[in-house]
Amino acid sequence: MPPARPSRSTRGPQSYRPEPGSIPTQPGVYRFRDPKGRVVYVGKAKNLRARLSSYFQDVGNLHPRTATMVTTAASVEWTVVKTEVEALQLEYSWIKEYDPRFNVKYRDDKSYPWLAVTVGEEFPRVMVGRGAKRKGTRYFGPYSHAWAIRETVDLLLRVFPMRSCSNGVFKRSGQIGRPCLLGYIDKCSAPCVGNVSAEEHRAIVDDFCDFMAGHTAAFVRRIEKEMYAASDALDFEKAARLRDDLGALNKALEKQAVVLGDGTDADVIALAEDPLEVAVQIFYVRGGRIRGQRGWVADRVDEGDTAKLVDDFILQLYAGAGPDEIPREILVPALPADATTYEELLGDLKGSKVAIRVPQRGDKKTLQDTVAQNAAQALVLHKTKRASDLTTRNRALEEIQEALALDEVPLRIECYDISHLQGSEIVASMVVFEDGLARKSEYRRFVIKGQDGSDDVKAMHEVITRRFKRLLDEQASSTEKITDNGPMLVDPETGRPRKFAYAPGLVVVDGGAPQVAAAQRALEELGIVDIPVCGLAKRLEEVWLPDQEDPVILARSSEGLYLLQRVRDEAHRFAITHHRSRRSKSMVESVLDDVPGLGEVRRKTLLKHFGSLKKLREAEVDEIALVPGIGPRTATSIKDAVARASGKTGAVSVNTATGEIQED
Repeated sequence: MPPARPSRSTRGPQSYRPEPGSIPTQPGVYRFRDPKGRVVYVGKAKNLRARLSSYFQDVGNLHPRTATMVTTAASVEWTVVKTEVEALQLEYSWIKEYDPRFNVKYRDDKSYPWLAVTVGEEFPRVMVGRGAKRKGTRYFGPYSHAWAIRETVDLLLRVFPMRSCSNGVFKRSGQIGRPCLLGYIDKCSAPCVGNVSAEEHRAIVDDFCDFMAGHTAAFVRRIEKEMYAASDALDFEKAARLRDDLGALNKALEKQAVVLGDGTDADVIALAEDPLEVAVQIFYVRGGRIRGQRGWVADRVDEGDTAKLVDDFILQLYAGAGPDEIPREILVPALPADATTYEELLGDLKGSKVAIRVPQRGDKKTLQDTVAQNAAQALVLHKTKRASDLTTRNRALEEIQEALALDEVPLRIECYDISHLQGSEIVASMVVFEDGLARKSEYRRFVIKGQDGSDDVKAMHEVITRRFKRLLDEQASSTEKITDNGPMLVDPETGRPRKFAYAPGLVVVDGGAPQVAAAQRALEELGIVDIPVCGLAKRLEEVWLPDQEDPVILARSSEGLYLLQRVRDEAHRFAITHHRSRRSKSMVESVLDDVPGLGEVRRKTLLKHFGSLKKLREAEVDEIALVPGIGPRTATSIKDAVARASGKTGAVSVNTATGEIQED
């Protein structure tokens, strides 16, 4: 059976609650330990007494994940410090030392590569490095892929022919008096055989490092000047070589496009969240150019909001970092509660001021939006990979069957969601998953008419009634046809398959107990008693069953819960897409109502041609006049009507935090 909500037990948090007044009120860091003495959670607080007291209330009032933590623990201890900065440093040290199971952990599957130049050697070498940094080496990056570094280095070695070979190759070439292949193709100045002195090679290395540090304009101008001088001197071979060098530089610069024109050094952080997981993306911008990118997907283990997630991420990313790894500016989607403390700590580590802020407009806001898109795509990709595994899908279906006490594994799951904006344009969606995968050809949309749009319960009752009345009608009028894939219900007149004639193994509704009760009532009114129903509530991801007071709580790591969440999110997406489409069309029609000479038929033709008010607003008069039945005079009237409406018609967007439609 699935784990239930933790309840008070003989070994609950009250059994190890500290004596009243024994907890100090100073800043500090605390640790919860389990019965075996292992640290399960580490946290910091400005006021230890106030923070720890919040854990020792009635377990039923705590968030399920917090309740699980306090009931798992058997003791709590704390350490008092003088300042919040010290608390932050100690918290970071303890998390690294104990690796507590209830702290969020942002991890990826590998360390990210750096471009390293061994400036401490007599003949410095350029190479790709991973792991801990070493003294006497200058680093650039990190980068997302090692091959991206090698491509860039390969381009630049023809302009800056510095050493890139290993120590063994360098030593052997010196012994035999013959350079390696790179020396013969002019991608190394061959200091191993004395072609250049140590000082001359050092100058090449310095130029390479300056170029990688972002001081690129001077090199480009110098090569252009030398190329034109060689051409004027009729030395076309040298001019051609310099031309190729210039092309290599420009190609390398294209790989590091300028995104912030002021030469900013910044780390741009964005999150994509759902109730179970959070995807994090960070872009490293140095000298105004993107130098690297990293990404994580982590399990959510507490009820923290975006600011709390940012707090955890900054703590793990920067605490203990070296001065070169900390940028002057950190752009985040939400300010952590201890932003000032973090700025002070990171400023001390870097040796100069560090700012943490939320960009509001301009290039920095645009870049963070791009990073947020990457985070959202990473989360979707993570979910897709997880859902595409056959073994995982089978386990998810079996877990759902066991948790909901179903007679059979729900091979076909249908999920329903209601979408509206302040009671207008009420629509519903039906999505179908078979064997744990989306069956998009069987998705359906419903338009709810004649009801109060704010009443999702009545709308859900109507949708379930309409869908399953169609099921009964098609089953009654269909004939069975034997095919290679087994028996199939078909229309006796056309011979086509009846898609609505198949009953699902489970009906899922987006919502809690009221929506589940409405769906169950609709099925019972139709005489259907053998199709199970459940609801998935967004806030705590609780699974509600008909006629049960308490929800079923699936484990956070459950594949069954993961599949139910994916089905629910797909229904929500499908409903919102339909809603936005209908609302956009209704806006176009309302704007065009008063245009002289524009009847219903031509309005529909215009709507079909442009599809949305935005596209119609962007079209020129000549483009509008090309629509069949629309002449130049009518096109001018349409353009004027759209221009007048643009000042009072709000744009429609989707709130990415809640998934709901809203007017801008």
